[in-house]
Amino acid sequence: MGGMTLTVGFDLDMTLIDSRPGIRACYLALAERTGTYIDADLAVTRLGPPLVEELINWFPEHEVPAIADLYREMYPAIAIAATPAMQGAREAVGAVRAAGGRTMVVTAKYEPNAKLHLNHLGIEPDVVVGDLWAEQKAAALREHGAAVYVGDHVGDVRGARMAGALSVAVVTGPCDGDELRAAGADVVLDDLAAFPSWLAGYRAAPRA
Repeated sequence: MGGMTLTVGFDLDMTLIDSRPGIRACYLALAERTGTYIDADLAVTRLGPPLVEELINWFPEHEVPAIADLYREMYPAIAIAATPAMQGAREAVGAVRAAGGRTMVVTAKYEPNAKLHLNHLGIEPDVVVGDLWAEQKAAALREHGAAVYVGDHVGDVRGARMAGALSVAVVTGPCDGDELRAAGADVVLDDLAAFPSWLAGYRAAPRA
């Protein structure tokens, strides 16, 4: 862990990026391409879990792996440019770096596409790990010694807790503050704009 270097992990969808417009456009294109109805407006209200968990609602189970591959292939051309950073995202990652810390992104998103989003937006974490959801995220967080994990979903809270990391939750995704607290979030923030001042207080607090 390199002594006292603070490592902070961030989720991607609805934590660092507002992925709804890009994902919505990609689902609409997928529906057109496959001739299968997908309620894209509904799908973007439940972001967080892996892609296959959404596709199973619209496609027969045996088709889902191939459809997921098609979606991931279509995604860069459709979704990357359409996806903005969340308010405060760059500043939150920058605050960790300014404090001499390391940042990582741990996401359920397909890793090459996660990296395309971050590159497009000029957000440069030290480590990006994709294809991990909920408790699976704990392995990557532990491996890199993350002390804090920031996410928007109860799955992110569970992953942080399993990794022994402090769970910081933002209410910018599908889960509200009560749900996040009930799942065990240690800290609930309105959005990432509140993160730098929280981080300053966290670093100043004496720890046993």
